[in-house]
Amino acid sequence: MIYSRLFLYLLFAILTSCFSNSKEKQEESKNSPDNSTKKISIQEIEQGIKAFIDKETEQNEGFFLLNDKERNLKLKLVRVHTEYLSNLGPNRHFACVDLADEKGDVYDVDFFLEGEPGNMVVTETSLHKLNGKPFYTWKQVVDKTWRRVPVETASSDLLGVVEGKDEFEFYYQAKIPVIKDNAKVWIPIAQSDDYQDIKVISMEIPGKHRILEEKVFNNKILYIELEPEHSDEELEIKYMVQRKEKGPYEAIQPIDQIYLEPNILMPVGGQFSEIANEVIKGKENESKLLQARALYDYIIDNMRYMKFGDFGRGDAVYACDSKTGNCTEFHSFFISLARSIGIPARFSIGASIPSDRDDGGIDGYHCWAEFYAEGKWWPIDISEGNKYTALATYYFGRHPANRIELSQGRDLEVTPSPASGPINFIAYPIMEVGKEIAYPLTTFSFTRKN
Repeated sequence: MIYSRLFLYLLFAILTSCFSNSKEKQEESKNSPDNSTKKISIQEIEQGIKAFIDKETEQNEGFFLLNDKERNLKLKLVRVHTEYLSNLGPNRHFACVDLADEKGDVYDVDFFLEGEPGNMVVTETSLHKLNGKPFYTWKQVVDKTWRRVPVETASSDLLGVVEGKDEFEFYYQAKIPVIKDNAKVWIPIAQSDDYQDIKVISMEIPGKHRILEEKVFNNKILYIELEPEHSDEELEIKYMVQRKEKGPYEAIQPIDQIYLEPNILMPVGGQFSEIANEVIKGKENESKLLQARALYDYIIDNMRYMKFGDFGRGDAVYACDSKTGNCTEFHSFFISLARSIGIPARFSIGASIPSDRDDGGIDGYHCWAEFYAEGKWWPIDISEGNKYTALATYYFGRHPANRIELSQGRDLEVTPSPASGPINFIAYPIMEVGKEIAYPLTTFSFTRKN
């Protein structure tokens, strides 16, 4: 994949901007008139910035207010970037904090503080990023100090992300293998919702078929009955898709208890409670939004995206033990952790549409998750955030427009059902020939509408 020099500059700027903050602080510290003064600890800086935000939030009806020339923002704390907390010199400190507004947009805010532990005062506040995209970056100048400079490309598309809207045809194709007995097949049918408008252009389906209703998560599943004569035949479903970028959205109350309960491969409690409680240690009295971000960061920091072993089943225990997997493991692990500390969370699966071309094949299915906090469902994509560190903030609260959702939920039950029991999740066809499992060759492809 080839990227423009302009984009690579943007990616470099995103990755290094906060690191550059630390360099500026080091330079200023070297030039300080009294380097013998005892430095404030990172923990004390964290306590100082949190105390400041908590005090302001308490005084303003539960919101931290932030105003600049273009915005009057009402915000809630999501995360203090402890990795960027720094001493700038005697009694001067720096903090980088994520705060979310009422719509779910996440702002990365830089704070400069002065003072001793327990008595720190914020002297300067500036908006650094919006949903992971910087308004400015840092540049070293001739005297070796660092200066803030604007990023003219801040509105450019991010890696793999189509913002706003996307429109494309999506082709779901499968070839029936050679069968010597009657067979049954289950295939998800994409549906319209507030973020995707789905129209079925055509369906070419061998054998007898009908649509089944899965009632817990409201999925539609195509059920097909085949005979040996249908061997080597192909099926194809063509969709026209108009998709919107998805951010945090208002939840319909009350939240279904099913989003706190265990699934077959996503247990709740036990080791997941132990890990989750350790991850949020010191944040027990913080918001569920802040706790969810801590779980999100824990998985990004501790898991590797690797397709080997028993991956691809969305087994949270396997993910927890191996710390590896594909998107199904990443999000199953998160859901088990979240539900174990009382954060409702849910699973969806579909496909991610390439952003760097307008037609061709798609590299299989992709899945993602949502969690509930602050009266909203928050979309997350941890495996993408893990692959592209610069997008970790974007994918906490955002799903781009270039994707299609095929189904929701786990342990799906329909009638007729597979002999193996509830459907773990469904993107590719589930096929049974007699009592045996079969695997149709399945491909996804697309054509973008310009």
